[in-house]
Amino acid sequence: MKLKTIAILTAIALGLTAISIWVGQLSYSWLPPQASVESKLVDNLFSFLVAAGTFIFLGVTGTIVYSILFHRAGRYDLSDGPPIEGNVTLEVVWTAIPFLLVLWIAVYSYQTYTEMSIRGPMEMAHMLHISEGIPPAYAEPIDESVEPTTNIEVEAKQWAWVFRYPEQNITSTELHLPVDLRTHLVLRSQEVIHGFYIPAFRVKQDIIPQQNIDFEFTPIRTGKYRLRDSQYSGTYFAAMQADVVVESIEDYQKWLAEAAKNSPSPAPNQAASEYAQRKEQSAKASWTTVVPASSPMVNYHP
Repeated sequence: MKLKTIAILTAIALGLTAISIWVGQLSYSWLPPQASVESKLVDNLFSFLVAAGTFIFLGVTGTIVYSILFHRAGRYDLSDGPPIEGNVTLEVVWTAIPFLLVLWIAVYSYQTYTEMSIRGPMEMAHMLHISEGIPPAYAEPIDESVEPTTNIEVEAKQWAWVFRYPEQNITSTELHLPVDLRTHLVLRSQEVIHGFYIPAFRVKQDIIPQQNIDFEFTPIRTGKYRLRDSQYSGTYFAAMQADVVVESIEDYQKWLAEAAKNSPSPAPNQAASEYAQRKEQSAKASWTTVVPASSPMVNYHP
């Protein structure tokens, strides 16, 4: 009887494992296309968490349903249950398994963060340690021989993104990146905290006012993606979006050459336009806001 029970439980565990792995693989379709090296690492971690969560959910729910169906008291049975004391073996098992699972997730998450090699996000958090003479904890590059080939300055302000290519003296409201090359950004904010977030890249970085924050990632899929402000930065923060164009090296160089020919001109600014329309209305709005930054002067805007 004991062997039969073990065989049944083993078969159930194998079935739950197969279903959990299938759901974990299915989770890749829930996210935007993988457009960066970092997105693959993040999606692998997410898939593992989904599979583990599915196994736990089905296991706990199945046990509860089985108990309700086959071990419930009779309709008129008002007697107390049997006086069963604690099971030491069971308590050790249900304590050890969650502990090992959490430890596994912690190690896997740290390895993913290290492999992503996104430098700079802990700058503000480690300022106290720097003042005490302790070096900051930055992730090391995946390959120290690989130097970023694209250096771009990103300026965030209420409510617009401005991208500067200092080597070519180009300013744009659209971020252009070469595919399969490491990109290095210097993030700055003029007034409040903004969030640099590209869902297709699975990268996000808060931009602290009056601080230069280094940020790196590697695009691997050509196409047009969307940059959003992930932090609430004021009234028109939803309008603070920009296109991110990942293209071949040849097309990237061609775009730089064409953009360099253009003289700086004011770029369209949705926040400024909406604010101007609001001021023209006869009825005064019931809410107040700061005046949006003026339209940036750029060489290129879509």
